[in-house]
Amino acid sequence: MSDAPLLVLAKIAAILDAFTLERPTLTAAQVRHATGIPASTAHRLLQNLVEHGFLDRAGDGYAIGARMAYWAGPAVRGLDLADLLSPQLTALRDATGETACCFRPEGRARVCIGVAETRHGLRREMYVGRIQPLHVGSAGRVILAWREDLLDAILAVPLQALTASTITDAGALRDAVATTRAQGFAITTGERVEAASGLSAPVFDAHAQLVGALTVMGPTLRLSRERCEALVDDVVAAADRVTAALGGRRP
Repeated sequence: MSDAPLLVLAKIAAILDAFTLERPTLTAAQVRHATGIPASTAHRLLQNLVEHGFLDRAGDGYAIGARMAYWAGPAVRGLDLADLLSPQLTALRDATGETACCFRPEGRARVCIGVAETRHGLRREMYVGRIQPLHVGSAGRVILAWREDLLDAILAVPLQALTASTITDAGALRDAVATTRAQGFAITTGERVEAASGLSAPVFDAHAQLVGALTVMGPTLRLSRERCEALVDDVVAAADRVTAALGGRRP
């Protein structure tokens, strides 16, 4: 290649960065649009990336190659989930201004495994290790949406009302869970604690199995329904970044 090696690496990185969980397959034109790389250079680099297994090609589409997953394995195995979560939670907290945390299922409950607290004085307390019910809150809704076994177990017993907004009807909860799965995120208000809201999105592993729920939470005074809806893209993107860092994929 005539390009200086570092410039070539920068272009390759730009091409690989163009692929996301939302857009796992791109055409050459889409790669050029995303990176700004001239057509002739992009064509040559795409061809070389396919030849060396960095990318796979099917028809006009390109996707991240299986060889990349092979290389990513040792790196992911050496990282603890908490190490992966910390920078993402901090970035999400800074982007939204609200407490960012992550929950994973534990038995018939959910436990907080990471948190970056808001800098606002008015906040809802959260800490690593805190256990909460699965049938309430946006994180619980997300977990149940991708863990049908847990949904069946939760609905096998009466649902406890924690507030006036808690869903206690089995059919209504199934409907809410189905909506969450269809949308890819959950927004809830006042289900666990009065005047508190949450917005959550799922994190998956390499087998497309649910790892947990990434959540932004806070007082409804600041996190109105409209504010939560405005933050959906931020939370979903953060959850996708954790999924990608785990070498995961969506179902």
